[in-house]
Amino acid sequence: MKQLTKAEEDIMKILWQLQEASVVSILEQIPEPKPAYNTVSTIVRILEEKEFVNYRKEGRIHIYIPIVKKSDYSNQSINKLVDGYFQGSFKSLVSFFIKKNDISLEEMEAALKEINTEEE
Repeated sequence: MKQLTKAEEDIMKILWQLQEASVVSILEQIPEPKPAYNTVSTIVRILEEKEFVNYRKEGRIHIYIPIVKKSDYSNQSINKLVDGYFQGSFKSLVSFFIKKNDISLEEMEAALKEINTEEE
């Protein structure tokens, strides 16, 4: 799976939230200052080339649909982060975040409980 630029990720986040959208609909979700219509349209076409989105036609309008799941992209991005900065060790990643973000024991226990609940 290809890596996305920040602008491409921002558009994908909107598409994942809306599940499908035209360029105009995407543009409406972007905070001020908004980019030009042509800029968003170009980014969406790049996402199509990278096989992150597909589209269907409704008259003259293209409705874009994400074909890469957010969870799949997130997982790939996290793995790349762990490989690049923590030598592939998730233990090192967790240790780093605990030390740098002053995570309390209660927060860690809550996170572990949530993980265990999701696995069941």
